Amino acid sequence: MKRYIIFIMAFLLVIVPNKAGATIPGYTVIAKSDKDNITVYAKKMGSLYRDFKIDFKGEIYSEPFWMNDTSPTHAPQIFYEDINKDKKKELIIILTHGYGTGVLWEEVHVYRYTNGLIDVLVDNPIAIVLKNVKTKLSTKKAEVSIGGKKTIVDITSLEIKPTNIYEDIAFGGIIDYEVKDNQLIVRVGGQISPASFVGEIFIVYEYRDKMYQAKSIEFQPVDL
Repeated sequence: MKRYIIFIMAFLLVIVPNKAGATIPGYTVIAKSDKDNITVYAKKMGSLYRDFKIDFKGEIYSEPFWMNDTSPTHAPQIFYEDINKDKKKELIIILTHGYGTGVLWEEVHVYRYTNGLIDVLVDNPIAIVLKNVKTKLSTKKAEVSIGGKKTIVDITSLEIKPTNIYEDIAFGGIIDYEVKDNQLIVRVGGQISPASFVGEIFIVYEYRDKMYQAKSIEFQPVDL
């Protein structure tokens, strides 16, 4: 009888989900949401965290190919909100791959929960810009056209050497995600030289055709 009781106790220890605050041997907690019982773990390898594990309400999921900078100010961001208006919350995790002066590279992952976390595709913001935004650049002005709206930015006040001005506006130096008002948003910086930006493309996502696609695209020029 005693042996039977020990077996039952051991079995329960295996199947009971991990409690909040539990640790995973060999891994470091790099982000957590206590109110939602969600913790992100990873291994530090040089200047990056790799080999991620997600403790989602006691269930462990592995993401071995993720990476994030080890700077505490750029730790992964966790959101648990209804961003597709189906009255069920989604798990959103934002990672930072790199940062610096005029540089911020973020990556987003969105999950829905149906008998486990299921990764949902988010359309690439650079692909969205390339398909929907037309630009022109000269030594005097930058033009950004989205749909029927054209914005012209006078860049003469920046006093950039002509040899330093790009052939066209470049996008990708800044990719910055956020979750605001139950919406997934990304801003993409528009760069005209190694040190100069003329504005940002703001993309608001919506859930459509089983993935997150652009709902709206807007250019906001910087105040020169």
